[in-house]
Amino acid sequence: MTVMRARVLGVGGYLPARVLTNEDLSKMVDTSDEWIQERTGIRERRIAAPDELTSTLGLHAARAALANAGIDAQEVDLIILATSTPDETFPASATKIQAALGITRGAAFDLQAVCAGFVFALSTADNFLKSGQFRTALVIGAETFSRILDWKDRGTCVLFGDGAGAMVLRAEAGAGTNADIGVLSTHLFSDGRHHDALYVDGGVSSTQTAGHLRMEGKEVFRHAVVKLADSVTEALTANGLTADDIDWLVPHQANARIIIGTARKMGLPMDRVVMTVDRHGNTSAASIPLALAEAAADGRIQPGQVVLVEAIGGGLSWGSALIRW
Repeated sequence: MTVMRARVLGVGGYLPARVLTNEDLSKMVDTSDEWIQERTGIRERRIAAPDELTSTLGLHAARAALANAGIDAQEVDLIILATSTPDETFPASATKIQAALGITRGAAFDLQAVCAGFVFALSTADNFLKSGQFRTALVIGAETFSRILDWKDRGTCVLFGDGAGAMVLRAEAGAGTNADIGVLSTHLFSDGRHHDALYVDGGVSSTQTAGHLRMEGKEVFRHAVVKLADSVTEALTANGLTADDIDWLVPHQANARIIIGTARKMGLPMDRVVMTVDRHGNTSAASIPLALAEAAADGRIQPGQVVLVEAIGGGLSWGSALIRW
């Protein structure tokens, strides 16, 4: 039976030039390189320049992904930007990227699921392409979390960075088996009871301010490994695969301990896990596409390999996607 699949044509990433090291942070807040690395695995992160907006980062990543895919921007008829830090309350920052790329057809919109945003955006694009409503999608994760950090809170300001990653997908026919090239399945979950574990204490409706990020780190960690492992199990079961069939795990880059814990729970060796958290920090919705772009560019991810992505973020919201590259 022939089915439509969303095939990955290309990926790309962009990181701001400014590097903020742990040593730099130790001069700003009561912390140290040793303290940060021991608890998070992070050594440094990137910070957007004053004139760089989320759409600026997203546009750079989009152009890189289109170049990697070898297609013209005019072939894109759907743009989904996963972000929690849009340029403005409205319109969608995705429309600014659309205009900058010279695209005047199709649809462009933002999607907000915090750190799980890219997985949610990928799932949304996958379903649009499978339905036949669109043919070629640009899925972007872009964040300027440095703009919503409380730089006096050492429990959060050391964790996050800025960046953007993008993926180009195209609807193509497949046989409907797990041997197909493209997105095999996506699995999304949310549980709003855990709102207070990770949120921003501002908003248009509540305080008319942007606010700052607030997090209960231990609470997030407690949920992360279990919920991520469950979403991974569902993805594997849905496709009749096991952890042994996974060539690469590309997780949300939140914390090295969460990544290691998830891989251990899956029984997956760390040499099959892509990690960038040490150099990027937590870039929220941008972390997975940035990691995918890096691993594809350096040759680790090869055509035909099975790639599993997973993430958890505020909401709480979490999910996974299985892709044959």
